[in-house]
Amino acid sequence: MTSTQQRPRRFEAEELFADPDFSRPIISPDGTRIAYLAPAHGRRNIWVRGIDEEHEDARCVTHDARRGISTYFFSDDPRWLLYLQDTDGNEDWHLFRVDLDAPDSPATDLTPMAPGSRVFAAEPLGSRPGTVIATMNRRPASLDSFLIDVASGGITLHHEQPGPGVNLLLDRDGEPAFLSRVTEDGDTEFSAIDPVTGEQRMLTRLAGPDHPMGVEVQQATPDGTGLVLGSYLEGDDLQLVRVDRESGKVSVLAAVEGRSLDIMGTVAPSVLPPTLFTHGQTGSILAARFNGPRPHIEVVDPRFAEVHAALSVLSDGVLGSLSSDAAGQRWIATFVHDRAPDAWFYDHATGNSRRLFRPSPHLDPADLAPMEPVELAARDGLPLHGFLTLPVGLPPRDLPLVLVVHGGPWVHDTWGYSPQAQFLANRGYAVLQVNYRGSSGYGRCHTVKGLGEFAGAMHDDLIDAVDWAIAQGIAAPERIGIMGASYGGYAALVGAAFTPDRFAAAVDIVGIADLASFIRALPPVSRPYITSNWLAYVGDPDDPAQEKEMLARSPITHVDRMTTPLLIAHGANDARVMRTESDAIVASLRERDISVEYLLADDEGHGFGNPENEIRLQHAIEKHFAAHLG
Repeated sequence: MTSTQQRPRRFEAEELFADPDFSRPIISPDGTRIAYLAPAHGRRNIWVRGIDEEHEDARCVTHDARRGISTYFFSDDPRWLLYLQDTDGNEDWHLFRVDLDAPDSPATDLTPMAPGSRVFAAEPLGSRPGTVIATMNRRPASLDSFLIDVASGGITLHHEQPGPGVNLLLDRDGEPAFLSRVTEDGDTEFSAIDPVTGEQRMLTRLAGPDHPMGVEVQQATPDGTGLVLGSYLEGDDLQLVRVDRESGKVSVLAAVEGRSLDIMGTVAPSVLPPTLFTHGQTGSILAARFNGPRPHIEVVDPRFAEVHAALSVLSDGVLGSLSSDAAGQRWIATFVHDRAPDAWFYDHATGNSRRLFRPSPHLDPADLAPMEPVELAARDGLPLHGFLTLPVGLPPRDLPLVLVVHGGPWVHDTWGYSPQAQFLANRGYAVLQVNYRGSSGYGRCHTVKGLGEFAGAMHDDLIDAVDWAIAQGIAAPERIGIMGASYGGYAALVGAAFTPDRFAAAVDIVGIADLASFIRALPPVSRPYITSNWLAYVGDPDDPAQEKEMLARSPITHVDRMTTPLLIAHGANDARVMRTESDAIVASLRERDISVEYLLADDEGHGFGNPENEIRLQHAIEKHFAAHLG
């Protein structure tokens, strides 16, 4: 861990946290158009151009000046583009239609609903051209599926959710093939549904705490004859398996020794690489992503192997997203990289390829800091995996260090481009990210060791990672900062409340301050799905004894011990962690005259999405750490 490079130029927050010049490209089903996200009207909007046209020929086809777009797709008719949008981060997602034959006309809201109702998922239904199947909670506590006629906007109920925590898994024709049921103790049962009689037959049951985010992959094969699951089987690694509907026989579709299926794409599919790469028109699984020091792509469909081999030579990154025309000949692929992510077009029929773009072409990869995988041991011997980003051009000795804690907590940090890590490293900080116990991605044992360990062994792992960096000579012990969002914000508050002598500064972004209050505020539609995560790992606030323990692990209970200078940021429309959590911490600290800065954004939710708010936050983070870490 040495650096012989000269110090790079200073990157401004605007360069790293403005919307990318290009991102998330897809190709139309007929292979004639490319769509992608790029800035317009001060926000991230959708642009479209011909497959052989240059960027200068592209047209902006959405006109949202209030909130950037993240999730969008072509319908089976390339005339129509569809996208999801909420209001100021409130997560009440609606499905909008864009007519590419009239790109200057306003987008049409296909799902007008009362506040509190939202579209949870939407995709074209291959067996019914011109339609989209959408999951919505028009009934507040139920997730029902609806058919939407894209051209007319007509909506018809397709299938009602049979009951709380019970979900129908549909085949490519939109017909129920399997049923999943969350049991009272948080396990998930899977049953086959007879296509003629509708009779249900139990197939398998997976333990809830092993899958705190629910069974991360659960879907029917396109023909409905098989159930695809993420399962540990009898081992510690999460594998991709198929359960036959008739015989119940389990076969492994993809497994990598010592690695687990990377479930991050199921958590935030609009912004993270997918867990499964599928053919957009047929729904067949092409490949699966597995976690590790550097992600690994395992081919599932032998017919895709040749395409994957051709794509793999285009970039030294790792396949990030994939889109193809209906014929499977023309492909657009993005690649994950810690310094040089990019996107390519590849024509399998001709073998021709060309780079489409880099997301931030103004940044020279040579000036950016590598993200290096590291491994250390927790105090009880548990292996901990993480990533270290060191400042370019500085000796890696006695540096100020920022511990960046991922959210979830049942997700994980992974190798790739991180504007946050680059911004801090550019300012001279070592940046450490560690996948503490309870994180996903490193096997069943690593995840379940987080049971009951909020503000306990999970926090000890963070302290052990800091001690490792100090012992390596990388970090100066008196100049350690901690920051994170959501659970990461909770971890920052725990650091300030439980170990205030270890951190010279802390940054909490939309963090949980009161575990009992947080769980009580969760919406009714989520209730059946929290048994295997929040209730199992943290506790049930309706049980007085458990509530007492939860409060003991809540930063708000120990706010009188906080002396660490804090920066707190929250979105007023946060639908997951109520702003009152941050309000209470700030009010208490100000009463005691403890240093705290509070950024509250009226047009944000669970995290900052509008670039001007994100840039304002980063300026505040820069100032905060400069004042307290040096």
